[in-house]
Amino acid sequence: MTTTIETSFESDGTRCSAWLTYPEGSGPFPAVVLVHGLGATHQMMLAQYERAFSEAGIATLAFDYRTTGASAGSPRQRLAMRRQHADVVAAVEFLKSDPNIDRRRVGLWGTSLGAMHALRVAGERDDLAAVVVQCPIVHGPGAALRSGFAPVLRMTPPIVTDVMRAATGSTRKYIPIVGAPGSTAVVTAPGALEGWNSTAPRCSPFDNRIAAANALGLALISAKRKASKISAPLLICVSSNENLMDVKHVYDVAGAAPKATVRSYDGDHFEIYHPPLVSALLADQTAFLVEALHVGS
Repeated sequence: MTTTIETSFESDGTRCSAWLTYPEGSGPFPAVVLVHGLGATHQMMLAQYERAFSEAGIATLAFDYRTTGASAGSPRQRLAMRRQHADVVAAVEFLKSDPNIDRRRVGLWGTSLGAMHALRVAGERDDLAAVVVQCPIVHGPGAALRSGFAPVLRMTPPIVTDVMRAATGSTRKYIPIVGAPGSTAVVTAPGALEGWNSTAPRCSPFDNRIAAANALGLALISAKRKASKISAPLLICVSSNENLMDVKHVYDVAGAAPKATVRSYDGDHFEIYHPPLVSALLADQTAFLVEALHVGS
């Protein structure tokens, strides 16, 4: 029977809440860090991945980024890309320090914007044994302009306000992470608000806020420049009906990464989290990780 332990690690001096799931048996186990998407927390759909991977003999470490969910840090919902990148690095180091984990067989798994962080971290280090990403957001400019310039113009006033407030130490200006088409939010693609809500349990709705200035970081970040430096085997699970970004950018990353395998699934950005598609993704991802992490050897 698998075991999940609530734990935590430090990232730049801030506590990040984490959940470490061990498979049955005795270690040291191969393992993956689960890297979530924009505004998402551990409670949002990660249990199915923890269960599938641990049942296959792979330990998992899930965590909430600082200033979100169960983790510490203020102001809340400050979703800065540099800080989240550092949180992922800290999670990898924490997992590698566990005596129950085989530090030579540690990988990264990222979903949505978490895929951006997973790919960028993987491009910076040569000690990862595998990388898996699904419905990946890999190019911030491409995602920011997916719905045209009108959403960008709507966000400009709150971004300017938030920058001024941050400079003076005042209360931050927040905007929604996701909203209906035509609203002032970071993501306004049709169906996105319903999709985000579909991944959150009713007992714990996700905090649909972001400090407005952090939207600039989202628009500028990209995994393309580091893709060619990813030395680990890489599985990219693409949503063929991706509605948050042109999948051309995903295939650019796949073409640059030396050991990339691409699989396409007939769904949009959110359908792949739910039946029936999630079963196919879990099967493919588990099989890939079992081979890449040499499970059972």
